Amino acid sequence: MTSADSHAPPASAPVPPDLSRPVGRIGAIDLARGFAVCLMILSHGTNGLMPYDEFPDWGQVPVHAITKFSSSLFVIVFGIALAVAFVPKTGAPDWPQRRNRLLWRGVVVLFWYKVLTVVEMYGRHDRDAIVDTLLYRNFPSFVEILGFYAIALLWIPWLLPLWAKTPAWLRWLSPVPVAFASWWLLHHFDFWGVPQLQALLVEHPDYYTWGQLARGPLILVGLLIGGLLLRWYGDPRTRLALAGALALAAALLFAWFLLRADALQPLLVDIGRNAGKHPPQLMFMLFSVGGALALLALAVAGGEFLARALRPIAVIGSDALMAFIVHISVIFVLFRETLGYYQTVSYERALVLTVLLIAATAAWIWLWQAMKRAMAPAVQRQSRG
Repeated sequence: MTSADSHAPPASAPVPPDLSRPVGRIGAIDLARGFAVCLMILSHGTNGLMPYDEFPDWGQVPVHAITKFSSSLFVIVFGIALAVAFVPKTGAPDWPQRRNRLLWRGVVVLFWYKVLTVVEMYGRHDRDAIVDTLLYRNFPSFVEILGFYAIALLWIPWLLPLWAKTPAWLRWLSPVPVAFASWWLLHHFDFWGVPQLQALLVEHPDYYTWGQLARGPLILVGLLIGGLLLRWYGDPRTRLALAGALALAAALLFAWFLLRADALQPLLVDIGRNAGKHPPQLMFMLFSVGGALALLALAVAGGEFLARALRPIAVIGSDALMAFIVHISVIFVLFRETLGYYQTVSYERALVLTVLLIAATAAWIWLWQAMKRAMAPAVQRQSRG
């Protein structure tokens, strides 16, 4: 027996758990995603019932302006979730099955994107306009972000094994060339005269879309943050250090935003109107990404305790697709068409309805998940039989 063998534990000795890595779902991810979805519902619920120009001043700024944190936070958390749940498994024997589950998820999201496109448009558009939108000749607005995720889920699973093998320095540099490629293509390539293709890849001013390359840097940032979260979340000290770094990054982006802003109030009003959102421009992105990182820092710092304290928000974040299906259906089918609230209610009433919708969405998802848990043993017994 060698000296190394003499210090080795017996073969039957239990292996201590790796406490530096989280086990199961990470509450901070669900909470951060919940922040993004709740802000999105807040935007859709108010703007879906009345025009932005009819919002009171306080409804435009700060209420509606801060909802612009949601899309950037959503995309970053998308990358974080991939880094935590899938990147570590890319070398496992069952990776093809995991990859196929991601691809299937993309198909499911694409299906609901098309269904909810009809839900959004059927009351205010004719059949030809709806068909054109379903065939990518045009794009919806309220549900378009689902189209972004559906396409992303069809190509990103093929990228993840390469990402896992890429040297760390190259991963950290990766958002820069992707952002440059998106900018260069936007300004120097005509996409063979097909504006819809440009919209899907790098965005187009005439279409309300999230481009795969235009938002790709945020996915990569999320993958980078997710790698750190996976290693540091289990230790409160390192978790708080990560939260502090995210908060510092948010502060720097907001400082840059304020230094470049000539007149803050009109600028925030324009941002509330989505000025600079599609294609992404500097001032909008500084504000949106800065807010996204600030909310992410809060979720990471609070960890599991804050996720439990803000359980309804975390529940919404645990099933973002269901939250999307519920709130879009309620806004367009119940509020607008059945109850006739479109442009007939005050902003204050629209805001109250939206807050109630957020609570109802959380309750629906909780009940749905409870029902699935209750049915799981019976399904397992049936599959064994």
